[in-house]
Amino acid sequence: MTENEISEIRRRIKHDKNNITKLKGCYVNSKKEIAAEFTQTVGMLSLEESENLFKILKKTLSGRLGRNLIDISFSNAQVEDSEEHRLLMRLRDSELEDSEALHALYERIIGSFPTDDCYMIFLGCDSYDVPNKSKNDEEMPDDSDEMFRYVLCSVCPVKLTRTGIGFFAEDLSFRNIGADMAISAPETGFMFPSFDDRSTNIYNALFYTRSAGDDYKQTAEAIFNTEYPMPAQEQRDNFRNLIAETAPGECSYEFVQSVHEHITDMIDEHKNSRQEEPLLLGKKDVKRVLEDCGASDENIAAFDEKYDTAFGEKTELSPLNIIDPKQFEVKTPDVTIKVIPEKSYLLETRIINGTKYVLIRAEEGVEVNGVGISISEESQEEQ
Repeated sequence: MTENEISEIRRRIKHDKNNITKLKGCYVNSKKEIAAEFTQTVGMLSLEESENLFKILKKTLSGRLGRNLIDISFSNAQVEDSEEHRLLMRLRDSELEDSEALHALYERIIGSFPTDDCYMIFLGCDSYDVPNKSKNDEEMPDDSDEMFRYVLCSVCPVKLTRTGIGFFAEDLSFRNIGADMAISAPETGFMFPSFDDRSTNIYNALFYTRSAGDDYKQTAEAIFNTEYPMPAQEQRDNFRNLIAETAPGECSYEFVQSVHEHITDMIDEHKNSRQEEPLLLGKKDVKRVLEDCGASDENIAAFDEKYDTAFGEKTELSPLNIIDPKQFEVKTPDVTIKVIPEKSYLLETRIINGTKYVLIRAEEGVEVNGVGISISEESQEEQ
C-alpha cells in the first residue's frame, strides 16, 4: 500500500463515514485468560464514545510505512490453501460474525503477545464503496466499481488510572476520584486485506507496531505464518555496523557525514518527484552510496557478503529506517551534540596537542543555560 492509499482508508474511520456497525473483541487478564467478550453496536453509543473507539482503530493505520506499518505478503500456496489465510478470509467475509474464527484469532494473539499485563483485542469490519477518480484525480462519489471489505484489529493495553481529587462544578464540591481501567493506544494490530491500487488485494496485509523498537515478530508470525521483516531499529543498527566496516581505514567523521548527505539527497529527490511508491534501497543502491563516499576497494569487495549477512541478499531498505534525515548526531560517552543535517559542516574532528576534540564552529548567538555569551580570543603567552 502507498501512503495515499493508507490515508484514504484512515479518513474513513470516523463516525459519519464508515460502515462499521458493530465492534467485537475481548478483554485478556494478566493470566492470559479471556476474562470477558463483547459485541458493541455502534448505534447504541454516543457520538463522543464512538469517535473515541474509532480513534483507537485509526491508530492501527498510523505511522511510517516500513517502520510502523509493515507490509505482509502471503505466498500463492497460502492464499490457495492455508489455515491462517482461511481464518482471515472467514473474519472478513462473515463481517466478524463467525464466532469460531474470532476465537481462533484471539488464541493466536494471546499465545504470542509478549506481556503479562491486561489488554484488549478490538476489531471492526468496514465495507468501502470505492469511488472512481476523474482524470484530474478527483473522486466521483456516484461512480464506483469496487467494494472493499476489510477487517481492522487493534491490541490495546488496559491500564489502571491513578486515584485523585476532583472538582464537581454542579455542586461546587471536591470529591475523591477512584481508580479506573482505561484503554490505551494500540501496541500492535493489522488490517486485512490490503488496499492496493485502490482495490482488494488478498495476497497482502498491513501489520502495525507502535514504535520502531517494538518487536511483535511472534504475534505477526502467529497471525500470518509468514516471514516477518526485520524491525526498523534492527535495520538501523545493522546499517551503522555496515558503514563502520566499509569505511576507508578507520571510520572518519567525514565518511559518515557524506553517507548521511547522500541518502538524505535521495530522500529529497524522491519526495520532489511525488512518486506514490515508497523509496527503497537495494544492495546495489547502498553499495553505490558507499563507493561514492570513498569506501575502499578492499572493503567494497567484501560488501556483498556483509550486506547479505546483515539484511539478506534481496532485502530492500527504507532509507527512513536507516538514517534520520532531520537530525545529525555526534555522541561521546559524556556529551551528545545534535545538529540539523544541513549544518553538519559546523562540526569537525581534530587532534590538538595530542588530545582528540569535536569542534563546533560558533560565530553568533551562542547561549549557555539560556544566557547569551561572547567568545573572545585568549591572550597567548610569549614564548
